[in-house]
Amino acid sequence: MSEATSDSSRATSTPTLSAGGGFKGFLRATEIDTRMLGMIGALAVIWIGFHILSGGTFLTPRNLWNLSVQTASVGVMATGMVLVIVTRNIDLSVGSILGVTGMVMAVAQTQYITPALGYDSGLVWILTLAVGIVCGLAIGGLQGFVIAYLGVPAFIVTLGGLLVWRGAAWWVASGRTIPLTDDNFKLIGGGSDGSIGATWSWVVAAVAIAFLLLAAFSARKQRKKFNFAVKPMWAEAVTVGLAVVAVVAATLIVNAYLLPGPLARRYAEANGIAVPDGGLEISFGYAIPVLLFIAVGIVMTFIARRTRFGRYVFAIGGNPEAAELAGINTKRVTLMVFALMGMLAAIAAAISTARLSSATNAQGTLDELYTIAAAVIGGTSLAGGAGTIFGAMLGALVMQSLQSGMVLLGLDTPLQNIVVGAVLVVAVWLDTLYRRRSA
Repeated sequence: MSEATSDSSRATSTPTLSAGGGFKGFLRATEIDTRMLGMIGALAVIWIGFHILSGGTFLTPRNLWNLSVQTASVGVMATGMVLVIVTRNIDLSVGSILGVTGMVMAVAQTQYITPALGYDSGLVWILTLAVGIVCGLAIGGLQGFVIAYLGVPAFIVTLGGLLVWRGAAWWVASGRTIPLTDDNFKLIGGGSDGSIGATWSWVVAAVAIAFLLLAAFSARKQRKKFNFAVKPMWAEAVTVGLAVVAVVAATLIVNAYLLPGPLARRYAEANGIAVPDGGLEISFGYAIPVLLFIAVGIVMTFIARRTRFGRYVFAIGGNPEAAELAGINTKRVTLMVFALMGMLAAIAAAISTARLSSATNAQGTLDELYTIAAAVIGGTSLAGGAGTIFGAMLGALVMQSLQSGMVLLGLDTPLQNIVVGAVLVVAVWLDTLYRRRSA
């Protein structure tokens, strides 16, 4: 009887991941993706290299803050591109969709919404964003319908869309640049007013740390519930600790970027703050577009990993025929993926348009290259069925770091395009090697 009880307790006890020795054992215990670790290492090399070559100007709070803002629009689109590529499709039109939706929002705001509601209405930015999202959703849904239900390859449809929507952006405003009229909408783009300051940045950091701890606890609880192997406690502490350190470090950096003297004085006058003899030190804190980018990443991660739709997307990418035989409506899922991509391009357009304070015909040009490159560099396989949202977000940061570093070094735009194109080819080559080794 005691022997049977012992066997039962062993059967119901939760197994622990075996670590083993050395660096491989550490990676196995912590479940750190080697590709992700390699990407972080490459990002560190890029940052240190540009910092040295630029004479110590790259790794400064000012440049890193600007880098995060510049990454936001492409990063938002990269999260959607992951799902597009996972389903074995491609979207070459995202830059043009960004351009046309940005122009539609600017025209709608200046010619219709602001005159109807007034310059001081808080509804102007909400309605402007809603118009852009509906427009992007419609464009993405139209392309998805042609791809899924009419059987036209995604490459051809979105290549045509690249040309059609770029022309539509010119047609909407007859080639004119449209300046924005609503100051609240401009906050979406960042800038001195589009940031939350030091205090609220620490509040955001505290919420993020609490979220990380809760997520780790919930994941461990779920694994125990279904008797899956769990990490050793030391490995759990290491992974959560690294994430917490990253949040604290990012907050310290954005708070170290201070408002210039004239802007600080203007802020003090607007808020009735007395200016001391030594001047004010007011931190920018996190920029609103960066927080929006992070929020989109969290939502897209939830969609990809925790919803039926996300499971269907990866099932279609893994084996489309088997997914259809299993009862998945592959056509509807494909249409929804492209509609979602269009909506994310519209959100990116809002960030880009607000940052420039106007809509231009050239807006979003070549963004499709950066978006696809960010997803592929982040580990999304062009063969379909594999990819992560966090990887694409990190890939967007890598791509923007390359561009920002080359601008600091004074390299011409053609040379920048050569580097970006070469990086994309190398990323696809590395993905091919990785899949061969994993096969």
